[in-house]
Amino acid sequence: MSTWPTEIRLAKDRRTLHVAFEDGAAFALPAELLRVESPSAEVQGHGPTQKKTVPGKAEVEIIGVEPVGHYAVKLSFDDMHDTGIYAWDYLRELGEHGEAKMQAYLDALAEQGLSRERVKRG
Repeated sequence: MSTWPTEIRLAKDRRTLHVAFEDGAAFALPAELLRVESPSAEVQGHGPTQKKTVPGKAEVEIIGVEPVGHYAVKLSFDDMHDTGIYAWDYLRELGEHGEAKMQAYLDALAEQGLSRERVKRG
């Protein structure tokens, strides 16, 4: 089943992507979730055992939303990550399972002794 969005809108604070679908489902996707669950090989690796836990993204912002054909958007983040192509079905999955994915991310951070907070360089 293919899912078609009727609206994709970036909030003014650039920390939430609002996505609405033709069946009435709508989600407010946090930039942090979108960044740490990026479908890019940089985050996902090239297989299920290669997924990386990306720390320090609590304050990340989305600085660009570009359409990719009729099937996806490419998101650019203020940490210069811009290689993720977010298909409509994947945005829907993040909307429907975002809380569980975020909890799994928080658990992975804790397990690895990492933080959501950006490391301050001085």
